[in-house]
Amino acid sequence: MGIDFVVTWVDMDDPKWIKEFSKYSDKIDNSVNEKSEARFRDHGFLKYWFRGIEKFAPWVRKIHFVTSGQKPEWLDENHHKINLVSHSDYIPNEFLPVFNSNLIEIYMHKIPDLSDRFVYFNDDFFIINHVSESRFFENGLPKDIATFRTNTGISQFEKMLKNNIRLINKHFDKKEVFKRDHDKWYHPSYGSRSRITKLLKYYNKFVTLRTPHNAQPYLKSTFEDVWEHCGEELTEMSKHRFRSNDDYTPELFKTWQICKSNFIPYNTYQDTKMFSLVIKSKKAIKAVREQSYKLVCLNDNVHIRNYDKVMQDINDAFESILPEKSSFEKD
Repeated sequence: MGIDFVVTWVDMDDPKWIKEFSKYSDKIDNSVNEKSEARFRDHGFLKYWFRGIEKFAPWVRKIHFVTSGQKPEWLDENHHKINLVSHSDYIPNEFLPVFNSNLIEIYMHKIPDLSDRFVYFNDDFFIINHVSESRFFENGLPKDIATFRTNTGISQFEKMLKNNIRLINKHFDKKEVFKRDHDKWYHPSYGSRSRITKLLKYYNKFVTLRTPHNAQPYLKSTFEDVWEHCGEELTEMSKHRFRSNDDYTPELFKTWQICKSNFIPYNTYQDTKMFSLVIKSKKAIKAVREQSYKLVCLNDNVHIRNYDKVMQDINDAFESILPEKSSFEKD
């Protein structure tokens, strides 16, 4: 069927969205991570996401644009490659409306007409240079890095990653996986990023895997397999309308895919980069303008200094490499 892209987006200025959000939460609260403005606001960069796809990844079969029923005014919904997907199209109605990105993501395999091979993007992941199908998949399998990372369990995200690993250890035996896939776990392309993996060679349990915060290739069949084995836990999590420390994340499916040996070793860090704009805005702007990577993540934060200037500079950097309208934009 080819390779699809899935991207999630929200317009927090939409009156209907505001009304629904207010019904279940007092307000946007910048002191609470899962309800902060940075998690929902839009900077107007989405058109550059589409321009980047058309210019640098024209081979994509279909783009599944996932929202709560919203659409940017400029987007041509009749484009043959666009599938507008509302949460109600694939998430059980009993869990709607939802403001928890994890919940929106764990049901992705239910998206109508989704190819078995797809790449998932947040709306802050951008393609800024030419990328081929083989960057994401080879011989029908996702390309990924299988290495461990430290996890203090302090932040909410790290707590959720630990939840993932508890399920992984319930369903996989590390010794068996490593015996079967030794060369995949110790692939030379990983370089120094496999240091912790080597240090924990004789430890019997899986620990948190590295999770590059960027576009992630998946097999739809992986989601179906995880749901078959962990449906009870995922259904219970589906009651969390907002992010919770007890959530599971899409990294569960990524890790499951790796433990099933359904991946090709690839050091994803060599051509992707996540920039936290609160501390690396200048480097992010430079990377976009110079197209230093194939994929970048521009991670928002409510504490960005000189916010308006930073956003304008990012916009100008995108405009310098993607000045022409894409066919996804209305005339």
